Amino acid sequence: MPAYIKDAVRSPRGKARPDGGLASMKPHELVAGLIDALDARNTGAARRAEGLILGAVGQVGAQGANVALVSKMHAGLPDEAFAFSLNNFCVSGLTAIGQAARMVETGAVASALAGGVEMMSRVPFMADKADYYEDASFPNRTRYIPVAVAADRLAEDRGVSREEMDAAALISQQRTAAAEGTPLTASRIALNGLTTDEAARASTTAESLAAVPSAFGPLAAQYAEALGDRVLDHRHTVAHVPPMSDGAGLALISAEPDGARARIVASVEVGGDPEASLTAGFTAMDKVLAQTGLTLSDMDRIEFMEAFAVTIALFLKTCEVDLDRVNVGGGHLAKGHPMGATGAILLSSLLDALDACEGRYGLVVAAGAQGIGAAMVVERLA
Repeated sequence: MPAYIKDAVRSPRGKARPDGGLASMKPHELVAGLIDALDARNTGAARRAEGLILGAVGQVGAQGANVALVSKMHAGLPDEAFAFSLNNFCVSGLTAIGQAARMVETGAVASALAGGVEMMSRVPFMADKADYYEDASFPNRTRYIPVAVAADRLAEDRGVSREEMDAAALISQQRTAAAEGTPLTASRIALNGLTTDEAARASTTAESLAAVPSAFGPLAAQYAEALGDRVLDHRHTVAHVPPMSDGAGLALISAEPDGARARIVASVEVGGDPEASLTAGFTAMDKVLAQTGLTLSDMDRIEFMEAFAVTIALFLKTCEVDLDRVNVGGGHLAKGHPMGATGAILLSSLLDALDACEGRYGLVVAAGAQGIGAAMVVERLA
């Protein structure tokens, strides 16, 4: 049976620092705030869901102990509702929603809440201190490389110039500023007094971007052995990196079409070449379009994850796509990247963008480090 998106909401993205707009909250409080919003917007349907699936990358500290279960209890969901957390790196939030959709499609549940949360002010990047990050026993192609270094390698390998990345970053900032107070932010729920994505820099100009120096040469030097002693032409600057952020996104997935915002046409998860990190999103995009028989030109709106500037610049450079349909409300380069929440945030943004243009089909594409990708096609219901 089909799976429908009853509704999807997202928090503002707060700066991941002690004085950030969401930093005084705990992850489960952020999720509970979105459950409250979904419940209010959908006549109590959120608290009738049969379970909660949450993506989170840093599952330690404030996000440990099964953050989905902690969120379930804090939000007052029924005892019998299931709750589990997953980590699929930066596509976790979209993966969680895909899992909920498959449960609905198979008849396992009638409805479920799914999305992601990441409070990077409380659980910093790589806070799990996994052995893998420093394990030299892996072959070089599968050894861990920080995403920023992998992004520089990808830009060099695929011929993405500094100028192309500057242009992508400028568009992201400009569109983010222009979207404020429009229907493109309709499903962003104010929390803790924060009403905007606070990392955005509306004053960004082409000149200011061109003046920023490359940033990741010293970091790459620490991974020289894993890089096979390759010397990279470092092109990414701090302006080409999505700011570390706090945030959450949540969707209510249901078998019931009445009152739903969209139907999930197809969703896919893929693996990819770990040495070509951040490219698996393209594979996922191609696979989900092939499954649906649709093309990029059929998509009225696209949310393509701005993992680093190289990914969105490569998408615009190599794919036949109308720029006016892509990330119309700005993207991660301006707003920030709360890792486990990103996929769910993108889906919420996509639904707002489809509503604003009264479009039919929309596409979300997300990518993670070491060869992880996910994509989803939705059909808006009038």
